[in-house]
Amino acid sequence: MARIVVDPITRIEGHLRIDVEVDGGTVRNSWASGQMWRGIETILEGRDPRDAWLFTQRFCGVCTTVHAITSVRTIENALNLEIPMNAQYIRNIILCAHAMHDHIVHFYHLSALDWVDIVSALSADPRRAAQIAQSLSDWPGNSVQVMQQTQARVQGIVDSGQLGIFANGYWGHPAMKLPPEVNLLATAHYLQALDYQKKANQIVAILGSKTPNIQNLAVGGVANAINLDNEATLNMNKLYAIKSLLDEVSRFVREVYVPDVIAVGSMYPDWLGYGAGVKNYLSVPDLPLNAAGTEFDFPGGTIMNGDVGTYQPISSFNDEYFRDNVQEGIAHSWYDGDWQKHPWEETTDPMYTEFQDNGKYSWVKSPRFANEPMQVGPLAQVLVGYAAGHELTRKYVDAAVSQASSMAGVQLGLQHLHSTLGRHLARAVRTAVLAELAYKHWGLLVNNIGSGDTDIFNPPEFPSGEQRGFGFHEAPRGALSHWVVIDSGKIKNYQAVVPSTWNAGPRDAQGRQGPYEASLMGNPVADPELPLEVLRTVHSFDPCLACAIHTLDPEGKEIAKVKAL
Repeated sequence: MARIVVDPITRIEGHLRIDVEVDGGTVRNSWASGQMWRGIETILEGRDPRDAWLFTQRFCGVCTTVHAITSVRTIENALNLEIPMNAQYIRNIILCAHAMHDHIVHFYHLSALDWVDIVSALSADPRRAAQIAQSLSDWPGNSVQVMQQTQARVQGIVDSGQLGIFANGYWGHPAMKLPPEVNLLATAHYLQALDYQKKANQIVAILGSKTPNIQNLAVGGVANAINLDNEATLNMNKLYAIKSLLDEVSRFVREVYVPDVIAVGSMYPDWLGYGAGVKNYLSVPDLPLNAAGTEFDFPGGTIMNGDVGTYQPISSFNDEYFRDNVQEGIAHSWYDGDWQKHPWEETTDPMYTEFQDNGKYSWVKSPRFANEPMQVGPLAQVLVGYAAGHELTRKYVDAAVSQASSMAGVQLGLQHLHSTLGRHLARAVRTAVLAELAYKHWGLLVNNIGSGDTDIFNPPEFPSGEQRGFGFHEAPRGALSHWVVIDSGKIKNYQAVVPSTWNAGPRDAQGRQGPYEASLMGNPVADPELPLEVLRTVHSFDPCLACAIHTLDPEGKEIAKVKAL
């Protein structure tokens, strides 16, 4: 039995290490290990709760916005503080734009090269590639000229001897199955996506003052002064600049991103059978439509055992079902103790050991909901939305599944989403839904300002004694929640239960694997020295990319070193 160590796969909580044992070309055991200690919870102790969001943005260099908004929601929840509708809409537009940026980057720049062979594109017929692309959509970037230019650009990179971003792919790997022409059109869209993800992020920068690490938030609302007659404030020129960017990004999502995911996935139908893992799903509602946070444009809830009939809603920012059922355990995590506790009762006391297969092996805790492991992320949100009868989710899921069935030549259903490819399709569906909802909330903001309402902030007041609060947000990688205990106006305890903790957490005290670990069980691995298939499934959850892989035998002897994209 060969042991493969992928170390690191990075993002969110530092470096992620994946270990798998492979026998007969199949993964028989797996471990997910977070290799860095977060520690910001400890830094926050004793600080002013109004400052917490500035610190929590630093949990991650990518997911800054989501932690900032979740943090202010957490303090507002503890104080029973409602915020003006302008603040809700501005936050909602930022969240939509950030997620669109994130999802475009993930598919094209962080995971597409697990499926797309760039070198193969050099042998493609550009005219045939353009014909295939034009059969998928009317996107103007699908012309013969664009395909020819893309091929010449890639050839120039190869001829230069400096491959840059294309230096370490698994080119020619036997698991790569796309024809050269599809590889070429995917490469063209990879390069175009660099521009459109930037446009989405410009929306975040306009409303958030900068990105990453937005500056416009406050406990009680936002700092975006509204005055239609002042060029220095939020005015119609800036609002229409946002709409113009939304127009461009939304078209790219509809005519490029969604068709590409369907087209690429339809040529790997076997991967609809791999990567399911944990089929308990958790999603939280988002894009609030009122000041109290009791009405949302995206539903939340839970689904157990992959059965949408078990759907149970999470309905408000004060939802007791969510509040009472989140816990984290440390049986296999590098912290002092062996407990499973509610976040308000947790401690963060590091206690490092060596990597122990049957002991402690990760800095990541093991979250549980009602004592069950849960998968979070776009797949969870799409399944919850479908179960809840969310109109836009059903519209895009039904259309995508129908088109994928036609292209793959097999009848697909909702059950096929429980897979590696299902996570990619769900992410594309979520992006298309967010694009429509971003327009809606832009319109709601404009109409609200047009009615004469320019309120953006309600000042918080901190009573004596203790207050407890929690806040959540359906971030690009899934259900994110922060938990605070405030005592006499200072933070007494602060905990963040982040999406990659839900998905990347190690085994719990009962030996049950986390979603990353469970999803790898039964995965194929054709060549232990080139473990592309391991990366495909792990990347489908949207962690970042690894810089190197080390392949070892069961005794720990290194067999080979390979670069990992």
